Amino acid sequence: MPVHRQLAIFVLAAVCTARADDAAASPHRTEADISYHSLAKADEATKGRCALDVHYPEGGKDLPVIIWFHGGGLTEGERFLPEELKNQGVVVVAPGYRLSPGVKSPTYVEDAAAAVAWVFANIAKYGGSPDKIYLSGASAGGYLAAMVGLDKKYLAAHGIDADKLAGLVPLTGQMVTHFTVRQERGGSNLQPVVDEMAPLYHVRKDAPPVLVITGDRELELWGRYEENAYFVRMMKVAGHPDITLYELQGHDHGETTPTGNRLLLRHVKTKSGLIPPEEPAS
Repeated sequence: MPVHRQLAIFVLAAVCTARADDAAASPHRTEADISYHSLAKADEATKGRCALDVHYPEGGKDLPVIIWFHGGGLTEGERFLPEELKNQGVVVVAPGYRLSPGVKSPTYVEDAAAAVAWVFANIAKYGGSPDKIYLSGASAGGYLAAMVGLDKKYLAAHGIDADKLAGLVPLTGQMVTHFTVRQERGGSNLQPVVDEMAPLYHVRKDAPPVLVITGDRELELWGRYEENAYFVRMMKVAGHPDITLYELQGHDHGETTPTGNRLLLRHVKTKSGLIPPEEPAS
């Protein structure tokens, strides 16, 4: 699958198509504040952060599931259900996770993996399919989605093969070692590092399908487009058969989320067979 550079106008057209089959969707419900971490029973700090919300259609069955991690540089932010993903005929899970400096690397990645493990074990009760789980999130959330999906040890700790994931869709995520991890070690947030805490370090051809979304290369944060483009190139060099890059022209780092989430939704629905693939341009 080729790498693409797309204009924002394409995204708006995709939104109209993606929403067309949702007009008759079933009523949706939200169940909030579900603890997913085994430590949450004894640790109030963990209980407060290691919880998730589930948004799902009533009466659904075998539906695709989007796990969406919030951003905030791994130091701030709260879980929330993106409006673009709600009431769309899919199951959406929004986990929280512990933050630096209260915890250090790799605790937040381990929390993210524990949330994913909870989804595998429990999502059928909400109409979701364990065979159709997609990891996504914006900025730091995109980093967590990529780390959990690419470094197999995090889900393996819960007895889950990361290759069972249906796909990874990081939105403007850090592909080198996250700047907060570097700061925890006394380094600079402008000094690139690629080690075991970088998604780029775990490039592999057998990873789940990947859709990478960034803002405009001239407007993005600290070369975020370039590190994502390099990640995509190295995945292709490694032999990965299904990876695509969308660059949202005219969008800065903070503006990618609404448009990116609409692309995410269309991608998930297409891959899950809920809507037909878009016709290639003639």
